Amino acid sequence: MNDKELDTAFQKAVDSINEHTEPFPADVLLRLYAYYKRATSDDDSTRRSRKPLISAFKTNALFQTRGMTTREAKIKYIEAVNTYFLYRK
Repeated sequence: MNDKELDTAFQKAVDSINEHTEPFPADVLLRLYAYYKRATSDDDSTRRSRKPLISAFKTNALFQTRGMTTREAKIKYIEAVNTYFLYRK
């Protein structure tokens, strides 16, 4: 998959998540959060939740994706979205 195709597939995955109206499991949200932040190079840690526990989970999710390239993060995001929609109950 070339970069343009990857960007298109990534945007489609992001749109499908944003348009979904049912609640997501917390583990899925954290994984998507971390992949999205890495994929968009938007891992600015200055924007924290007001709830320390939520901030800790977000920080941990980002920590688990350290060293991941933007391309890898986009692929992982797409895979996570596809898996969620394939196997959700």
